[in-house]
Amino acid sequence: MGNAGAVHTDGPTGPLRSVEERTAVVIRLLAVGSVGLALAVDPGLARGRASLLGALVLATLGYALVLAVAQWRGRRLVPPRLATSIDAVLAVVGCGLTGGADSVLVAILPLVVIAGALRGGVVVGRLGALAVGAGFTVAALAGSDPDVPVSDRWWTGVWWTGYLVAAAVLVGVLLRMLEHQYEAAAESRAQARAEHEAFLEERDLRARLLAAQQARMDGVRVVLHEFRTPVASLTALSADLAAGRLSGSARETATRLLAEHAVHLRDMLDGLADVAVQEGSPLGRVRERTVRLAELATAVLDAAAVAPQRRVARVEPPDAAVRCDPQRLRRVLTNLVENAARHSGDAPVELELHHADGRLVAEVRDRGPGLPPGQEGVVTAKGVALGERRGTAGLGLWIVEAIVAAMDGELRLLPRDGGGLVAHLELPLPAA
Repeated sequence: MGNAGAVHTDGPTGPLRSVEERTAVVIRLLAVGSVGLALAVDPGLARGRASLLGALVLATLGYALVLAVAQWRGRRLVPPRLATSIDAVLAVVGCGLTGGADSVLVAILPLVVIAGALRGGVVVGRLGALAVGAGFTVAALAGSDPDVPVSDRWWTGVWWTGYLVAAAVLVGVLLRMLEHQYEAAAESRAQARAEHEAFLEERDLRARLLAAQQARMDGVRVVLHEFRTPVASLTALSADLAAGRLSGSARETATRLLAEHAVHLRDMLDGLADVAVQEGSPLGRVRERTVRLAELATAVLDAAAVAPQRRVARVEPPDAAVRCDPQRLRRVLTNLVENAARHSGDAPVELELHHADGRLVAEVRDRGPGLPPGQEGVVTAKGVALGERRGTAGLGLWIVEAIVAAMDGELRLLPRDGGGLVAHLELPLPAA
């Protein structure tokens, strides 16, 4: 006859479920106790069925105590929905034995319906409310006093059925509101999680940017380190020359070293300017202009200090001209020609330029030792120097690779038939 636990649902688990089940047990015991107390105070409520109603109360009390002990021990003897159904049957039977339409136990029915709606959901709760209302209508027809008109019994049953269905509908509305609140809370948690992940991504990006900045600073430190030796030598030689401490062959040697160090410093400054251009800095930028390939080939070979008897230049077509950034293109070709001349010994260095279909193809060929197998891609990395250049900063071919990439070109180092190396360069260039 007691309530099956109006505050319990099957959804919660753990400590929350334990609290709800204990609350349901307490409400059930209070409901059964209140019925027993009411019969003790007013035996007339039994309508002459005291023994039968007493047996029902004792049985219900025993049932409630068994569930309470099981709950206290952490066990579940009856599923919650089944317990609610048993409570509903006992409450309806109690109403039939205590006056039907006039029974005071009808107040227990809303508690049973609320518990059923919470445990079974919206649809099950409404159907359960209809079933409980129909059961009460039967109890009102069969258990009411003889002096109660049948029409009153019907109207009482219908009224309470509507009331119980309305209670179930209200519980369903409240459940939907709770679900919406849960969804909003879940969405807020998801948004907070997304914001946290975005924060982590931003932090990682910041770390990568700092690492990139550190890498650039490391590169600058390497180049600055390379400046120390020629600067120190220039300082010492110029001091000796200014003081007149050198004469004859020593003076000639010092003068030659000064010139060589000056050229070396100029080349390193050109390399730094190229790095600045590749990094997007305005330093060293030159606007595009039209350049004749024949003039460019001569300028490159002169800048690389290739003697006339050691140079071979071919331009196709002979009068070809392109529109490009001459500083970048000249620096790339000069680096490649210097590298070829350094390794070719007395053999000639060949420079061939070919422009067609909006592309410039340049090849620099030498008769040097070439590259060890598998080193074609390694040698263009920053800080890598092979052969007689080992131990230097190793920026030459790395700078070439960086500038070529900035010009959307492609550079390949290929072995040459008969020995040597071919630097094959392709650049997309608009026609002049």
